[in-house]
Amino acid sequence: MAAVFFHHVVGDLTVGKPEVAELHDTDTLDDAARAIAASPEGAVPVWRPRAAPDDPPSGARFIGMISALDIAAFVAAAGVGDRAMRAVVGEVVQPNPALLREIDPGTRLIDALELMRHGVKRFLVRKSGSWKGITKRFSVLYNGKWLKNMESTSPNAASSSSMPLSPPSGSADKFCCLSREDVLRFLIGCLGALAPIPLTQISSLGAINPQYSYVEASAPAMEAIQKIPQDPCAVAVVETTPDGTRKILGDMSTYKLWKCDYVSAAWALANLSAGQFVIGADENGSMPISVFPEPPISPSSPVEEISPGRSPRAKKFSSRSIGFLNTQASQMSAWRTRSAYHRGRSTPLMCKTTSTLAAVMAQMLSHRATHVWVTDAESEEDGVLVGVVGYTEIFNAATRSTCASPTTS
Repeated sequence: MAAVFFHHVVGDLTVGKPEVAELHDTDTLDDAARAIAASPEGAVPVWRPRAAPDDPPSGARFIGMISALDIAAFVAAAGVGDRAMRAVVGEVVQPNPALLREIDPGTRLIDALELMRHGVKRFLVRKSGSWKGITKRFSVLYNGKWLKNMESTSPNAASSSSMPLSPPSGSADKFCCLSREDVLRFLIGCLGALAPIPLTQISSLGAINPQYSYVEASAPAMEAIQKIPQDPCAVAVVETTPDGTRKILGDMSTYKLWKCDYVSAAWALANLSAGQFVIGADENGSMPISVFPEPPISPSSPVEEISPGRSPRAKKFSSRSIGFLNTQASQMSAWRTRSAYHRGRSTPLMCKTTSTLAAVMAQMLSHRATHVWVTDAESEEDGVLVGVVGYTEIFNAATRSTCASPTTS
C-alpha cells in the first residue's frame, strides 16, 4: 500500500489541470462569487496583484482564501443588499498564508499529504514543459534530480511560504492549483492499491471526528456562523432530545452555500433562526437559498434573470412557502416532521458509523462536498449525530499504516 504514496509525485496530479486563474484582493465580491462557483470546496485563493502582467503566480503573493460563507456573512453584517457585493475582496478575506504552499512537481505524494494533514488546502505547482506526467517507480530520482523534499515538507521545518522549485525556464512556464479534492480523486482511483483500508469501516479506522461544531435549531442563524470552524467549514444544526442525543436537521457550511444567491442567503442569515435557514435551503435545493429582493415582489412576478456581474438569482423565499408557523412550539414540531424525510440531495450529507472509507470518499466526490456527517448506526432513530468526516480524517486514515511503517518495499 505504501507504494502509492512513496512512488507517486505531485506532478502526477497536474495532468490536465488548467492554469491558475487568480482572484485579486482588489476584485469585487461579485467576481469572487463567480470564481467560487467554478471552484472546488466552495472557496478560492486570493492573491495580491502582479507587479507586471507577465509575472508568474507566486506563493509570496498569496493572502488567504475566501469562501461562500465568508461572502454571505459579510453581506448579512453589512445589511446593504446588492451594494455589498460591490465591496472588494480585500475587505472580507482573512489573511492566512499557511493555507497554500508552493511546491515542486517532484514532491512525493506522501509529503504532500503530510502538509494537507497539517492544514494546507491548496498547492501551487509548476507545469513545466518537460513534465510528462509519468512517475518512475522505485526511484529516488525525478526528472534527473534528487528528491530533496523530506526536510522541506516537514511541518516543523523553518517557516517558509514555498518549497524549492525547479529552476525557472522563463515566463512561458505555467502553474496550476491543486486542491484537496484533486488529491482525493487521485486516491479513489487507487483503491486497489490501498486495500484493505478502503473497505474498512470508518469507526474502525478512527476516521470519525467527534469534536464537531453544532448549534440548536432555535438559535439565530447569525449566531450559528460564528461557531463554524476552519476545517471542515461547517456547523450542524441539531435538535437535542430529552435524553441528550442530537438529531441533525441540516448544516450551515461553505458546501451548502457554494453556488447560492449571496444577497438572499445574507437576508436569511440576518433574519431567520438556524433551523429556519436550513429548512429554507432544503426546500429550494442545496444551492439556492433565496429571499424576496428589495423591494418585495409579488408571487406572480417572474424570477429575476442573471445579469453580468451578479451572483445567480434563485427562487423566491418566504416563510409561508415552506410552511413556517407562528409559534416556536409549532416550528419545532415542523422541524421534527421535516427531519423525518431529510433524505434528498438537498439534505445534509450523511453516512453511518458502519460506512466504509471508500463509500465516504465516493459520497464526498460525487457531491463535491467537504465533509460528511456521521450518524449512529445502532440507534433506533435516524439522524442521531456522532461526528463528522472531512478531508483531514480521510487523509489520516488512508496514510495511517504508511506513517506507522514507512517502508518503500
